[in-house]
Amino acid sequence: MEKLSTLYLVSCVSRKVDRPSTAKGLYTSDWWVKARDYVTRTGDAWFILSAEHGLLDPDSVISPYERTLNNMKIGERRAWASKVLNQLRPKLTGVERVVFLAGKRYREFLFDAIQACGVSVCVSLEGMRIGEQLQWFKRELEE
Repeated sequence: MEKLSTLYLVSCVSRKVDRPSTAKGLYTSDWWVKARDYVTRTGDAWFILSAEHGLLDPDSVISPYERTLNNMKIGERRAWASKVLNQLRPKLTGVERVVFLAGKRYREFLFDAIQACGVSVCVSLEGMRIGEQLQWFKRELEE
């Protein structure tokens, strides 16, 4: 298997189309479109962190849903993160770095667990407000 350098994890968003779609086409917010375009342009592997489904391949076909980690209790978020980590572990073979494009709730129980697998972890947008994140994507996509 060819060695992958980076794997991106992009969080889901609340704005979605109203019909089943590929996961990468389901979400419609400006932030999502820019994040998707950015990770696609890198050529690296990427997955979606879905509050409903856990780890999603961007080409998986799913139906719209309303679940969010922001409304879950800590025990539910821990269980979600455990599910995601179990889905993610086999995909970490050959990966040197995981980059989160996701808010705190989506990475809170995954960050250290991924590092414990011997993979470095980066949060590209940490500390940026949404407008700053959109500007960051815009700059990166213009290069």
